[in-house]
Amino acid sequence: MRLVTFSDAKGARIGVHDPVSNEIVDLSVKTRLPRDMTAFVALGKKGLQRARLAVKSGEGRIPFSSVKLLAPFPRPAKNIMCVGKNYYDHAHEFHNSGVDASAGKDPIPEVPIMFTKWPNSVIATGEPIPTANDFTNSTDYEGELTVVIGEGGRNIAKKDAYDHVYGYTIVNDVTARTLQHRHRQWFLGKSLDGYCPMGPCIVTADEIKPRDVGKMRLVTKVNGEVRQDTLVSQLIFDIPTLIEDVSRVMTLDPGDLIATGTCAGVGIGFNPPKYLQKGDVVTVTIEPIGTLESPVS
Repeated sequence: MRLVTFSDAKGARIGVHDPVSNEIVDLSVKTRLPRDMTAFVALGKKGLQRARLAVKSGEGRIPFSSVKLLAPFPRPAKNIMCVGKNYYDHAHEFHNSGVDASAGKDPIPEVPIMFTKWPNSVIATGEPIPTANDFTNSTDYEGELTVVIGEGGRNIAKKDAYDHVYGYTIVNDVTARTLQHRHRQWFLGKSLDGYCPMGPCIVTADEIKPRDVGKMRLVTKVNGEVRQDTLVSQLIFDIPTLIEDVSRVMTLDPGDLIATGTCAGVGIGFNPPKYLQKGDVVTVTIEPIGTLESPVS
């Protein structure tokens, strides 16, 4: 299923997007399902079963064009966990950029590099990236496949990791490069208000089998020009490794998010850098999730 958070005159709530009819099935109609995505994810398989029944009932269908699509998690319960330098080509690109204050002799990290983004940085597809918030004028893009945790836990083994994946969405890890370098720890440069476009939906894990995750292709375009194009199979540390490493030191909860990293082709990788400018439009596409589109203001 394609789960979405949307709003109209009746307020914000969750639904299922039917791409065939281009309708939203409003899960608040004649159900007691939560209106909040984090609470819905916490229901696990039982919540999904009830959502499927709601879809089959034919009730609560509204035209997609009549609602405003929000980020799947408009305000996540926690910071979004992110992985730095997790594609081989980007690890070399970033190592050579002069921005990587964490760089050692080897551009390929030995273990996952983890950082987080502030929940207030999240915006929806179609909402503008507010580059006025970046007083250093060095705003860059990073398209990323993002994992939604379902069943929580600690000390999750790699072999069991996909049992804890609820689904997948897309994040654009927008970054103020000068701040990222200046503060060395990446949190401030990554957490500006509006610097985490997310969406357009969550595709549940039953739609994307573990064997097919690596076949997904990530394509980022700026004004129609392809800047990033890779297969998820090119990750240095795959999803089971990330889940195992994170859960070894902290408890994962339903609705936690792990952005798995970006590939080569970011603005800082060009000479001179191609930072985002007002009027640009950035799209990040990963099928079958769809396209996350962000105008730049």
